[in-house]
Amino acid sequence: VSVIRRIQINEMIKIFSFRWCMFKFSIFFRLKMRNIFVVSLAIADLVVAIYPYPLVLTSVFHNGWNLGYLHCQISGFLMGLSVIGSIFNITGIAINRYCYICHSLRYDKLYSDKNSLCYVVLIWILTVVAIVPNLFVGSLQYDPRIYSCTFAQSVSSAYTIAVVFFHFLLPMAIVTFCYLRIWILVIQVRRRVKPDNNPRLKPHDFRNFLTMFVVFVLFAVCWAPLNFIGLAVAVNPETVIPRIPEWLFVSSYYMAYFNSCLNAIIYGLLNQNFRREYKRIIVSFCTAKVFFQDSSNDAADRVKSKPSPLLTNNNQVKVDSV
Repeated sequence: VSVIRRIQINEMIKIFSFRWCMFKFSIFFRLKMRNIFVVSLAIADLVVAIYPYPLVLTSVFHNGWNLGYLHCQISGFLMGLSVIGSIFNITGIAINRYCYICHSLRYDKLYSDKNSLCYVVLIWILTVVAIVPNLFVGSLQYDPRIYSCTFAQSVSSAYTIAVVFFHFLLPMAIVTFCYLRIWILVIQVRRRVKPDNNPRLKPHDFRNFLTMFVVFVLFAVCWAPLNFIGLAVAVNPETVIPRIPEWLFVSSYYMAYFNSCLNAIIYGLLNQNFRREYKRIIVSFCTAKVFFQDSSNDAADRVKSKPSPLLTNNNQVKVDSV
């Protein structure tokens, strides 16, 4: 991958991640408390867009890391915080949807406003606990292939296996179970196998579930290659590392982090509320642009129409053109 291409990829990821988060923050303040999980997922995307990505661009321009050890550790820590925060939030959203659809009678008690906030706080506590061991293992290192400080898969085989299992495979298994149970219920409702249970499955509920299901599927697809490479490296590092082409690792890395850009597209295509907010924000941007243009034109007209200080009622000075 050329340097220019890597710059373009990093810029795309940073811009799309930031805009995706701003869209979701705007929508959150206009919707109910139950969307706090979506906002938490947006924060996970925003963390990596604010600090680590600009440092990555700096290392690309300088063809190496010149920001020191501390910035490398902070950047790697925040990248890990974003990644693990995303998967833990996706897991929390899946559990929330499972309780909402499959256990609707107990949902309001389980997910009151106070409890929902506590669940989100718990997700981030677990995220921090999951990423802190990297600081002691020494696995946050600069990788010249991707111009960033990130998790080094070859530092400790046992730790890498634990990371892949607890940070990817286990959450994916939980999410798969939740969505599988929801799909079974959806099929049963459509076939009217259990009409007496009266499950909470309205059309907009199904659309919301479908949106989050697609988010999960794309996350799994985008992150699976990098995690499986890490698992292979951990099992037999001496044999596997020399056989992994650089293009494969770089592609899997950028594919994983490009997942943050896809979320905005998913929500825009599948969620009516987000489409409405997208239109509102775009109209607001256009209106603001027109307003500033009009203001600039008015200011210019006032400057042109303002009489020159050289011209007074008592002494009019004629200025000849040269």
